[in-house]
Amino acid sequence: MSAVEDVATQAPAVEAVPKRAMTLGAGTSLMVLALLLIVPLFVKNFIIFQMTMLLIYGVAVLALNILTGGSGQFSLGQSAFYAIGAYTSAILMEQYDVNYALTLPVAGVVCFAAGFLFGQPALRLSGVYLALATFALATAMPQLLKLGYFEKWTGGVQGLVVTKPDAPFGLHMSQDVWLYYFTLVITVAIYIFSVNLLRSRSGRAFMAIRDNEIAASAMGVDVALYKTLAFGVSAGITGVAGGLGAIAVQFVAPDSYTINFAIALFLGMVVGGVGWLPGSFIGSAFIIFVPNIAENISKGLSGAVFGVLLFLVIFLMPHGARQIAVVGQQLLGRLRK
Repeated sequence: MSAVEDVATQAPAVEAVPKRAMTLGAGTSLMVLALLLIVPLFVKNFIIFQMTMLLIYGVAVLALNILTGGSGQFSLGQSAFYAIGAYTSAILMEQYDVNYALTLPVAGVVCFAAGFLFGQPALRLSGVYLALATFALATAMPQLLKLGYFEKWTGGVQGLVVTKPDAPFGLHMSQDVWLYYFTLVITVAIYIFSVNLLRSRSGRAFMAIRDNEIAASAMGVDVALYKTLAFGVSAGITGVAGGLGAIAVQFVAPDSYTINFAIALFLGMVVGGVGWLPGSFIGSAFIIFVPNIAENISKGLSGAVFGVLLFLVIFLMPHGARQIAVVGQQLLGRLRK
């Protein structure tokens, strides 16, 4: 067997996910959406805030899922693009008095450009080497934001305080409730866009590169273009999530976007299931709530408890939460028979 044939027959870096398995069914999706619409009417503002952050982190994990699950490129630098999006929205709101809703597309465009440009030199890298390059980006970003040259915009070490918006049109709802529903609308729009993207010609090109880069190139796929495009799209969506996060938390600071946050987003993708888009929000729930559960079990050993819980999840579900969906579909199929 020749060297080319040997490479062509090797397993892909990221396990393929069938198109139908990438999303939930229409009925299940509508039920989940209805639940998300109703729940804030019966819970306290703190729970609403946590649900808002779940959606925001879910969008960031979804963006990483497009990059890794879609095109097979590993990244540990999503926190850098999240930070760029957060600071873009914060600076436009507080220093240029731009409406908070208008800052989000700007943050997305800025991060798309940053991701696309970063993807150019990253074309020569793959696997762990690409992960190390993005790791370096995530490590450097907090230090760059502290530089005195940018301090008049970023606030340096102290960061920036962001004003939480009121409900428009005289609606009688709290700031937290309004921001939740605003975030939900943005999340649904990004989710639909992501599903359609992966089902489009570009999405098929992403997955062809993921499964076998040499075979994709032989079929006429412009590997360099689509790999950088995947980086750009992923960074752009992450930037929108960062802008929403800045508005929800009402504060941005360099130390909020360290490598630990990047690892948490990557962890959320793995727990949710690489390539399974709904799992992005399950992974988001894991990185938000499980650390609190671990701390409640043992404050002194919360890190160790979290590690044990994570080990159990990976041991029981090595392919992430999408295994639950697969088992559920199989059971429904048997019941219908």
